Amino acid sequence: ASRRGVAATLFAALAKASVNIRAIAQGCSEYNITVLIDGSDATKALRAVHGRFYLDALPLGIGLVGRGLIGSALLQQLEAQRETLLETHRLDVRVLGVASSSKMLVDPRGLDLKNWQAAFEADAQPLDLQAFGLLLAGSGVPNMVVVDCTASDEPPAMYAEWMRQGLHVVTPNKRLNSGPLPRHEYIRARARESYIHYLYEATVGAGLPVVATLQHLVASGDRVRRIEGIFSGTLSFLFNSFAPQQEPFSAVVAQARANGFTEPDPRDDLGGQDVARKVVILARECGIDLELSDVDLVSLVPEPLRDASAVSPEEFMRRLPEFDSGMAELAAQAEAQGECLRFVGVVDVEQGKGSVELRRYPRQHAFAQLSGSDNIIAFHTARYDQQPLIVRGPGAGAEVTAGGVFSDLLRLAAYVGAPS
Repeated sequence: ASRRGVAATLFAALAKASVNIRAIAQGCSEYNITVLIDGSDATKALRAVHGRFYLDALPLGIGLVGRGLIGSALLQQLEAQRETLLETHRLDVRVLGVASSSKMLVDPRGLDLKNWQAAFEADAQPLDLQAFGLLLAGSGVPNMVVVDCTASDEPPAMYAEWMRQGLHVVTPNKRLNSGPLPRHEYIRARARESYIHYLYEATVGAGLPVVATLQHLVASGDRVRRIEGIFSGTLSFLFNSFAPQQEPFSAVVAQARANGFTEPDPRDDLGGQDVARKVVILARECGIDLELSDVDLVSLVPEPLRDASAVSPEEFMRRLPEFDSGMAELAAQAEAQGECLRFVGVVDVEQGKGSVELRRYPRQHAFAQLSGSDNIIAFHTARYDQQPLIVRGPGAGAEVTAGGVFSDLLRLAAYVGAPS
């Protein structure tokens, strides 16, 4: 044989395109290799092999679920970087489909990202997530990924089926990783046992490298003892702004809501459920089999105002000042000790527990130095014993979250064979 690696290149191309080989025949030349595959995979297999041997650019097809703020920001970023990715990184990114909560548009030729919104409004069909996956899987593009930019339970329920169809999954959606443990373990096992990848960096900290940092610590043999962080941009803003001598806590909440920093119903933020989901995600990365219901959660929503079916968001805001004295008292007690209040999530790895609560920190503590809506996460480990490893920066917002998703797409491209 005059050229090495022909068979390896062929088999790797088919494997990474999720094409199952049923039989192999090798001729007298390294160029004479016959493989038997399912007929439905023929087009995808041909394109995968042809692309690996003859094309400079690796094709990466994307189906986006969720065309809201994050999804739209991602499409803008992909369009802005398309030529650079093709010329510099030899990565041919094509968005083949976009789905909203009620409609979907799929074009195997790829959507024009300059005019996708007009095309969606004109040509979109009723949403069928199962059909969406089948259309993407049947597009013939050898490397297909579904990007779930929703906060809904419905797309995660399809991850297993999409992965069985050969579709990778990238998502900032926390529902799968913080949902029922058996489903989460199945998806992780499916990714480990196949060439299908499941990436979710943006589920914690948006574009901050929180999940990757933790994974690297664990994989390199460091012993993580505790993870402590301010994981909510909204709650970070509230307590960075709260000065009881100047204005009550309810006024800070009202200002944040008016500026769009909270959910329409601020109880969704003040309840701490989003922080609890992030605690569960990080705990599971540490090998702790934690369910969301296991997290010790201390809500900031006053007990009489928690029932959303009985108390509307508007009534909640009207009545919240009735409870300002309690928060003012907590702030005054902290101030008297030279401390401040911060709403934090904690993963106690040694005890196998997770908690979300309001804590007091000295003014010189790193958590007391935040401004705006920044997140901060401290990793206390055997190696980082005297001084924790800290990741800090914007942990919310469409642009930075989309950036985190984009980063996962580039990581996926490297996994499936994009030139480095």
